[in-house]
Amino acid sequence: MDATTETLLALGMILLLGLASDYLGRHTFMPRVTLLLAAGILVGEQGLNLIPLVLSQRFDIIANLALLMIGFLLGGQLTLPALRDLGRPLLWISVCAALATTVLVALLLWLVGVPVDIAILLGCIAAATAPAATTDTVIESGVDSGFSRLLLAIVAIDDLWALLLFSFGLAFAALVNGNPDVGATLLHAGWEIGGAVILGMTIGLPAAYLTGRLRPGQPMLTEALALVFICGGAAMWLDVSFLISAIVMGAVIANLAPHHEYPFHEIENIEWPFMAIFFMLAGASLHFDALASIGLLGVMYLFARALGKIAGAWLGAQLSDANHQVKCWMGIALLPQAGVAIGMALLTAHRFPQYSQLVLSLVIATTVVFELLGPMFTRLALRRSAPCDDPKT
Repeated sequence: MDATTETLLALGMILLLGLASDYLGRHTFMPRVTLLLAAGILVGEQGLNLIPLVLSQRFDIIANLALLMIGFLLGGQLTLPALRDLGRPLLWISVCAALATTVLVALLLWLVGVPVDIAILLGCIAAATAPAATTDTVIESGVDSGFSRLLLAIVAIDDLWALLLFSFGLAFAALVNGNPDVGATLLHAGWEIGGAVILGMTIGLPAAYLTGRLRPGQPMLTEALALVFICGGAAMWLDVSFLISAIVMGAVIANLAPHHEYPFHEIENIEWPFMAIFFMLAGASLHFDALASIGLLGVMYLFARALGKIAGAWLGAQLSDANHQVKCWMGIALLPQAGVAIGMALLTAHRFPQYSQLVLSLVIATTVVFELLGPMFTRLALRRSAPCDDPKT
């Protein structure tokens, strides 16, 4: 069987499994994200090995496309009216959840013997969430409330705080290890984040005026995809965060495009097939053999990250006078973790090869747990918080 035949058959199987996962997700307690990941494990290399190599080798491309669309859609949540409504809870909860998670994970790992520089970096990695899994769980749930809108807004900026913390963590680790080039590390981090913001605005400003002109009322699918792909390609070429670029571009268009009411409608229409393929291949790439080496460090990381997200979100909700549902359930909703954390772990392993085995095995193993179980907690939080209409009341 040639590569084209294998690829077409695999894509058809994945999309059919996506439909089955969507059906089961609507009729059971399991989110379709978790079901898709589990199906990916079943048909992947560690299961039935039905995913052709030509498809699995292109997982990075599919993952980047899916995350670009998610970033664009999340940016659409950051409109000025929404920010006015969610402003204080959004800022306080996102910052407190990121900081509390970083501090708790770093402290507990340091107490059990991890070198302080690597413990801090692992704490920064723990602050990251999974925008794709969280967003899809919200969409699947059908919950449209103050809580769900606040959750999506937090996820949209959560990884920004994680990247900032990680940048400072890299600089600290370089200083501890005798690398005098701390300034270059911070400069690169500033470019990765600041350059992403500039790029998103540079593409978003003209796009806000031009989109929707060919077909009044809504932008055409071709327009929307062109913007997303150009933004992603330019971000990778310039070595800036493509996720932040897509979020900023989406936010700019959402705020400055009054001539069409639903600027992201077309992307939403085609998002699910990409997400189904993305999560299935993500499941196929999960390595359960890493769980065997998780040990005490893994247990401490899992416990500290969960506690940090829950306690940090509660503290942020307290400081911003958010309502009871937000205080009780927002931290639980933020537990999924995936690609951004893996990317940070790979960079850490590259910068500090002496700790590569520790960092990669720990982050990969715990990501398996959070990616499979996290969406279930997010769905639980969405259901329990359904009466929440205004995050401030």
